Amino acid sequence: MQRNERFNSADRIIRVGFWINAVLMVFKMSAGHWGHSDAVFADGVESACDFVAILSTMIALRMGRLPFDEKHPYGHGRAESLSALLVAMVIFATGGWILVDAVHEVASRHFQSPGWIAVAAALVTILIKEWLYRFTHKTAAKLESPSLLAVAEDHRKDAISSIATLVGVTGAFFGIGIMDPLAAGLTALFILHIGYKTFRGAAHDLMDGNVPESYIAGVTRLAEGVEKVEHVHAIRARRSGQYVIIDLKLEMDPAMTVKESHDIAQQVKRMIFEKYPNVGDVMIHINPHEEKHEHLSRL
Repeated sequence: MQRNERFNSADRIIRVGFWINAVLMVFKMSAGHWGHSDAVFADGVESACDFVAILSTMIALRMGRLPFDEKHPYGHGRAESLSALLVAMVIFATGGWILVDAVHEVASRHFQSPGWIAVAAALVTILIKEWLYRFTHKTAAKLESPSLLAVAEDHRKDAISSIATLVGVTGAFFGIGIMDPLAAGLTALFILHIGYKTFRGAAHDLMDGNVPESYIAGVTRLAEGVEKVEHVHAIRARRSGQYVIIDLKLEMDPAMTVKESHDIAQQVKRMIFEKYPNVGDVMIHINPHEEKHEHLSRL
């Protein structure tokens, strides 16, 4: 998949989520107001908060598709990880707000009797948001886009919160008023957990955390399988948005000419690009085989 194809695909997914979320927001806030359900109205406000997350992702994708330049020699992919952090903050804030509101409702013993429209709104939200999660996550996993994965988790968060809303509103509809805030409080804990996972992943990428060991092992086997590559002396990789940047040290026969070693390194690079479509760049350093190497670094 070419660069423009990757970002065009991500753009399509995010725009679908944006407009569906807009319709759900209006529907849930209206249903909560006319159906006398604070839980459903709060669910609508939560969808309004999601606009911040989705809008930031749209901006991040627009920035991330810019090619590298003099000021950003590694490209602009980190904009996606920054967006994922913002999404995590929105998820945290939403979970915290729902939890505090639920505790306040239980403490005040102020329970309402919602109408059927509130129950219907919660059920419709569950179905649509779960579909949106699967729809978004499929492309996000394929592209390995941190911002899209964060938005997918946000859709799953909405589906989970709406399940609790449905349980609570249904219970309140049949006269058990306390079920509404209790269900909302349980939902808040799930939401906070999702926010933590999203934050942890984005922070890992921004801190130049290594990619999974299985990925490193696969690249190593591929490089060592190229003729005249004696050994992979060292390898490390970091994520920049949808792409992975690899630093690779290869050991070769010290009697080789610079031209020969360069051609082999280029072959290794081409093979990595062919097998791993999410690799953005591979920087290769050549070391003489079976000689001690001084590791010069201040990191």
